[in-house]
Amino acid sequence: MEEDNDRPRKLPKLDHDESQDSEPRMTGALQVADNVSTAATAGTDNGDNEQPTMTSENDTTTTTTTHGAAADSTAAPTTEDGTPKISKREMKRQRRREQWDQQRDLRLAKRKKTAQARKERRRAAFEQARLDGTEAELKKQYERTQERFRKSTLLPLTLVIDCGYDELMLEKERISLGSQITRSYSDNSRSVYRSHLVFSSFNKKLKERFDTKLNKHYLNWKGVRILPDDFAEVAEKAKEWMVVPDGGKMEGVFADKTEMKPEEGEVVYLSSDSPHTLTELKPFSTYIVGGLVDKNRHKGICYKQAVEKGIKTAKLPIGDYIQMASRQVLATNHVVEIMLKWLELGDWGKAFLAVIPQRKGGKLKESGAEAEGSQHEEDNAEEEEEEEALEQAQEVTDEAVEQAAEEPDQAMAEVPAEGK
Repeated sequence: MEEDNDRPRKLPKLDHDESQDSEPRMTGALQVADNVSTAATAGTDNGDNEQPTMTSENDTTTTTTTHGAAADSTAAPTTEDGTPKISKREMKRQRRREQWDQQRDLRLAKRKKTAQARKERRRAAFEQARLDGTEAELKKQYERTQERFRKSTLLPLTLVIDCGYDELMLEKERISLGSQITRSYSDNSRSVYRSHLVFSSFNKKLKERFDTKLNKHYLNWKGVRILPDDFAEVAEKAKEWMVVPDGGKMEGVFADKTEMKPEEGEVVYLSSDSPHTLTELKPFSTYIVGGLVDKNRHKGICYKQAVEKGIKTAKLPIGDYIQMASRQVLATNHVVEIMLKWLELGDWGKAFLAVIPQRKGGKLKESGAEAEGSQHEEDNAEEEEEEEALEQAQEVTDEAVEQAAEEPDQAMAEVPAEGK
């Protein structure tokens, strides 16, 4: 009796162990799936084996489900209705974008109100200046970007901002680069000595932002070329438009280089990863700046792009003149502004000190003259730089909008005054 009682307990145990073994189960399931056709064939012959056929269907379904689960494990997680799941961070970003889009009309109304108040203050100031006889001095104070552009001197030198890294940036980074591009345009237009300025590979999402969110204001910019060609193609074209006298004047730091010929110019891609150091800017030369905001995720990519196309590389001599409190990586507009300052001053140390943000704590190595202001951590400094870039870019955009609106009124107001 004991043996009879023990045997039934062992048989289920063996069956249970076999059902728990995952590998034999998968193998068995595949074998049953293979035998489905055999069972189906037998069924067509004699009509028997109805229950085995049902079992095979269940096992086949299990096999299919198992394979489907394995495939889903590599796919992105989805909700019950099949839509992809979104992380909390992405949800916050979407909410911020939606709020920003919803407040667009309010921002536009606020800008119009601010522009109108600024216009009224300016008119009142000019009326008072006419009475006081100080109108000429006031006009200098209110000189706009376009007026300074007409007074600046064009040199036979080209600065290219390479916008070919669009797909490597996040939306926030593209917004930041757009602000830096706007600042670069403003700095070049207001500089005492300006260069030919080009935005290359301007044909992707960055262009889409300028065409939509920024209302195509860049189409009214003066002294800038916005091209879909890459930086290497632009460098070849630049050799044609830099020919003097229409291509620029040999003045300022180029005054003693009048005998230099256009074919003596060079093409240099500026990169902090380059083993070479830039010592001076030369006439008839093209200097390329990588338009990339990526928090150093794609380290050395600009340098690699230049090397692949056979273009010389060099880095600004920051380490030779300035002791930095943080890493020697500057925003795109800072690099452009430093080179414009060198064209004006002819001194790298003074150019660096005038442009490098105070929060980076830069100071001249020889004199010990230090930029004023506290030294923050690098991440905080970069965030503040982005905010500053956005603010100045907004000022340039507002100025363009205001100027376009004021040009008819200003022309009508100034003609009678000149007649007097």
